Amino acid sequence: MLFVWVSLWSVGLILLLADPRSSVNRWLSAVAMFGGAGALAATLDNVFVPYVHERRPDGQLEQMLYRVQGIASLSSYYGMPYAFLKFAMAYRPAAIATSLRRAATYMLLLPVAGFLIFTPPYTEYSPITFTVVIWWAVPCMLAGAALILFGRSVGGDLSHSRWLIILAVLPPVLFTMVMSYVLPVLGWRGMWRYNVWFVGIGVAVFLIGLFTYGFLGIRVLIDRRRLDSTLRAVTSGTSILHHAIKNDIGKMRLFTDKMATYAIHSGQDELLEDIRVVQNASRHIQEMIGRVHRRTEDLIVRPTEVDLGDLVRETLKPFELRSDHVRLSVNVAEGWICRLDQAQVGEALGNLIGNALEAMNREGRLFVTMRENKRELTVEVRDTGPGMDRAQASKALEPFYTTKGGRETSFGLGLPYTYYVMRKHGGTLHIRSKVGVGTRVIMTFPKRSVKAERVDANRLAGRGVDANG
Repeated sequence: MLFVWVSLWSVGLILLLADPRSSVNRWLSAVAMFGGAGALAATLDNVFVPYVHERRPDGQLEQMLYRVQGIASLSSYYGMPYAFLKFAMAYRPAAIATSLRRAATYMLLLPVAGFLIFTPPYTEYSPITFTVVIWWAVPCMLAGAALILFGRSVGGDLSHSRWLIILAVLPPVLFTMVMSYVLPVLGWRGMWRYNVWFVGIGVAVFLIGLFTYGFLGIRVLIDRRRLDSTLRAVTSGTSILHHAIKNDIGKMRLFTDKMATYAIHSGQDELLEDIRVVQNASRHIQEMIGRVHRRTEDLIVRPTEVDLGDLVRETLKPFELRSDHVRLSVNVAEGWICRLDQAQVGEALGNLIGNALEAMNREGRLFVTMRENKRELTVEVRDTGPGMDRAQASKALEPFYTTKGGRETSFGLGLPYTYYVMRKHGGTLHIRSKVGVGTRVIMTFPKRSVKAERVDANRLAGRGVDANG
């Protein structure tokens, strides 16, 4: 049980530290912590208490360890069903009304208070009154499992997260339910010892998922910090490079202009032609480094009130003439006024649409969808192009990485720029791609960050906004 204790508490700490503001992460961390508390109680009972008893029998340390064992055991038996159901309610919030979720927070604790007050106290052989507690614990755990399996998500899963949750969480929890609550009622005590196998499988799935697809946004958080660090370095480097090259190009122009004047007056046409080549090359260099600098410079956000749906439709208009052989499907949620930088968000979205059209070689289907859920607004651009494999998709946001065959005009900065714009607005950028199927890119705007407000058609007209786009 030492392995279970250490593993579960490590997983709990990873989840909690990765995103402490996420209620999903907090409650799943609590599930792991309460499960680990049961393993701690078993470790104390089997290892530490006997060790202390042999060396210091009837000592205060042994009594203290026994009390810690009792607290850990009770917290595991009562805490795990409660935390698991709360996790499921946070993971699938759309399946339950908000008022019911709030009431459940307190209603679910009332039976626990009754168990602690009216049932016999803790003993090593009978830590809880199983014949009573089972009627609370098992329904909680089954309800949580049903929510995870069949509950409706607020915005749809963007990755393999749902299957990772099902494989990593449900088997250990349901197996624990049977071994720790159901079988003791039937007279089979101590079966919790076999929980270690399913807990081990769950931890293994968690670790595999963490380093492949990501788990509850943890890998996204790690990648985000890495990209932020990379972009800061690129911004600093290109700023220095742009300044140095701009100064040197200025000197080249000054002296080539003098040389050109001399060549004209002396009638040296061949020399003049060579000078023109040098001047054109210097201008080209300056244009290239200027374009890189504009895409990597530190962005200054100038937010104004913008109808996000109108912005999506306006951004699409210039591309409609370039997509004669592309079937365009647009579905936009109406009436969402947000505070954002219209120019930068428009350019960022234009990058995604342009990339999708290029990927399909101007032939296929393009889907542009704007959705809203409880906390976020999302704009998704999906194409039916060739798609990317996992290695390409994982590098897509890295500056200067491109799959466009080394075209002269492609610097691999469109997606990093879009990512940077989203970060400046407190949002995120997700890329999901599959070879032979296509690519989905999702821009996620937290409503709180962009101060999103839903307004009806009358209020839109009063604000001078065209409700029909």
